[in-house]
Formats: sequence, C-alpha cells, structure tokens
Amino acid sequence: MSWIEDADEAVPDVAGLYARERATRGYVPDYTRVLAHRSRVLRAWEDLNGAVKATTDARRYELATLGAALRLRSSYCSLAHGRVLAEHHLDAGTVAAIAQGRADDVLDPVDAAVVRLADRVAAGAAAMTEDDLAELRDLGLGDEEILDVVLAAAARCFFSTVLDAVGARPDAAYRELDADLRDALTVGRPIAD
Repeated sequence: MSWIEDADEAVPDVAGLYARERATRGYVPDYTRVLAHRSRVLRAWEDLNGAVKATTDARRYELATLGAALRLRSSYCSLAHGRVLAEHHLDAGTVAAIAQGRADDVLDPVDAAVVRLADRVAAGAAAMTEDDLAELRDLGLGDEEILDVVLAAAARCFFSTVLDAVGARPDAAYRELDADLRDALTVGRPIAD
C-alpha cells in the first residue's frame, strides 16, 4: 500500500474505476488506488499514454519504457513493462538480461540503442545533446521514430515519479513472475505482500 490512503469507493467515479480494474485484472492496482483521488489525472494519463503507444511499434514502446523505468529504479513500472516484453515480445531471460544492464549482449543494435536513449532521457534530459540522438539516426531511424522513444521515456518519468513519490508498491500479482525475471526487475521498492 502507498503512503496515500485509498480513494473512497463510495464515490461513484472511484467505484467505477475500481470496478473496471476488478473486471480487467481481478484486483485494484495500488496505482489506481492512489490516482483515483484525482480521476481526471488518471484518465489524462491513460489518454497520454495511449497516444504515445498509438504511434509507436509495441515492442519499441515497451523497450523504451523499460529502459526509462530501470534508470528511475521504478520496480512498479519495470515489472509491469518487463512482464509485457516477456509475454509478448522477448523471452524472460532476455528481459532479465536487459534489466541487469546487458542489453547490448541480448538485443539487436537498434533495440539496444532504444534502451540506451530511454535511459539517457530518464537520467536527465537537460544534460542531453543532439549527439544523443545520433546513434538511432545512424541505425536508420527517422526523427518521428526517435521522438516516439523520447515520448515513451518522458511519459514514464512522469508516471514512475508519481508512484514512487507516494510510496506505491508493485502489486502482489507480480510475485507470480518467474523468480529470475521478478528479481531482475525489482530495482526499487519491493513488491507488496
């Protein structure tokens, strides 16, 4: 549980959010319990994240998101997006290797460069220069594709920061992940009991 009390389920808007999560996931994630206090913000986040995902290759989006989440030491987001990568795009061992800093060993050059750029964005975009984009350009990505990586990483900075700032912990459901993958992706706060 986070350091913010759960939003009151007696409020109709909150009840609707909780019901949606129970119908979709079977439980109410900690992040929803926090952000239900500001349901407009939660919906705006979902709209923004959806817009970013809509223009980006799904695998690339997840790689960029994971790269940023790892830099931010966000267990919640690393576990969520690492799981998506392991279930839909890569095997668990590859995702664990990325989390352990071995992206160059297990990914093709473009995917490894995506993870690196997302890491740079999350590490502090103010320190970046145009040269930070050169690697992906040299590998054949256009400016729109590079922007997609930056957008995914920057969006993750917002969400991960909010979750960690209020003490939100990754949901207990992440305990069901393969132990090696789970351990590699738990880079900050521990998974809830």
